Amino acid sequence: MSVLHISPQLLNQIYTHAEQAYPHECCGILMGRLEAEYHKVLVEVIPTENAWNQETADHFKPLETSNQQLTTTERRYTIAPEALLNAQKQGRDRQLSIIGIYHSHPDHTAMPSEFDRVCAWFGYSYIIVSVQQKKVTDLRSWCLDQQHQFKSEEILSIS
Repeated sequence: MSVLHISPQLLNQIYTHAEQAYPHECCGILMGRLEAEYHKVLVEVIPTENAWNQETADHFKPLETSNQQLTTTERRYTIAPEALLNAQKQGRDRQLSIIGIYHSHPDHTAMPSEFDRVCAWFGYSYIIVSVQQKKVTDLRSWCLDQQHQFKSEEILSIS
């Protein structure tokens, strides 16, 4: 089973971002290290802008899994490629890698959607934060298995 090690301070940064973004989905980059095959250590959280817009919705339309027109940041998120590239470059200087992505589900559970699964990358941790009525109620981490299905990832708190 995959394990994500995370400090309470970094969890609080994610909670704060998710609550501040409500009723929109927040998103951000998880920077850290792969300590062993299935053990990741989160070192830094980089909050990013939710860059989802009509152009993005059109681009992702072939992957869309919902019959609804989900073109708003209240139900979809994306991180601009430039933000990912900048994080990758900055991390390289500090021997850190992108180990995952986080985003929120306003007024929904912390379970990944089918669209989340279709767009996910193997090897990354995907933290999903449930925000109900402006307050975080749940946080879970997920990663893809060999069949491209999400499996729950254990979260261990570190000092």
